Amino acid sequence: MAEEAKAVAAAPGYRRRHRETVGSTSVEALQAARAGDPGRLWLTAACQTAGRGRRGRTWVSERGNLYASLLLTDPCPAERLGDLPMVCCVALADAVEAATGSLGLVKLKWPNDLLVNGAKISGILLESEYMADGRLVVVAGIGVNCGHHPGDALYATIDLASLGYRVTPDDMFSRLAAAMASRLEEWQAGKGFDAIRAAWLRRCVGIGAPVTVRLPDREIEGIFSALDEDGRLLLETNSGTMTISAGDVFFSRTAERNKENT
Repeated sequence: MAEEAKAVAAAPGYRRRHRETVGSTSVEALQAARAGDPGRLWLTAACQTAGRGRRGRTWVSERGNLYASLLLTDPCPAERLGDLPMVCCVALADAVEAATGSLGLVKLKWPNDLLVNGAKISGILLESEYMADGRLVVVAGIGVNCGHHPGDALYATIDLASLGYRVTPDDMFSRLAAAMASRLEEWQAGKGFDAIRAAWLRRCVGIGAPVTVRLPDREIEGIFSALDEDGRLLLETNSGTMTISAGDVFFSRTAERNKENT
C-alpha cells in the first residue's frame, strides 16, 4: 500500500495503515493485535468519530489534525511499561519541533502533556492488553492539533496553524514516525530510560511550582519537587513527600509562565 511505503521511508521496520474515517485509531490497533498483527504498526485517520482521551474523556477529532496510534508487541518487560508515556512524550516533542523548525517551542508538563505558550498542543493515551497467546500489546494513541483545537474544560488548548505554523497531518506523521523509532531505540526497552528522563527534564515545566494533582478519588496540593529515577512525580506536601505514578497536574498560570521563561 502507498501509505505503508511512506511510513517505511520515514521509519524503517514500521508499517502504516491509513483510513479516511474510523471510530478510533487505537481501537482499530487493538483489533489488529487480536487478529495476530505482529506490531510496529501505525494506524492513522483523517477523522475519528469516537476518539478517546485520558480517563474516558472524549477526544474531538475533526479533519485537519493528526490522529495516529502505534501498535507495539512485547515492547518491554511488564515492569517497564510505565516508561512508555514519557518515551512517547519526548518523541512527540521532537516531532513537533522538527515539523515547525522551532527548537525550544515545546514545554512538557508531567506526565505527558505538550504545551506551547502554556496551552496543550496534543494528546497522548496509552493502553495495554495481554493477548490470548500471552503477548503483551501496547497501543499509543497520539493526536496533534495541526489545523485547529478543541475547547477543553480542563486545560487551555492551541493549534499550530494559529501559531503561524503550516504543518499538514501527513507532514507531522512523518516526523512523528521517525522520532518515535529513534526514541524507542534509545530507550532499549527500559535499559536507556535515563536518557529519556533527561530529555524530558530539559523541556519540563512546573518543577518547583505549587501544583494540584487530581487523582480518581481526590485532589492533593503540594510542590512538584522532582522526578524520581522511574519518572514518577515527587510531591512535597504538609504530610511529607508523596510519589505519584499517574494523575492530572494543575498549576497556576503565573507559575507556568515563570517556569517557561527559566
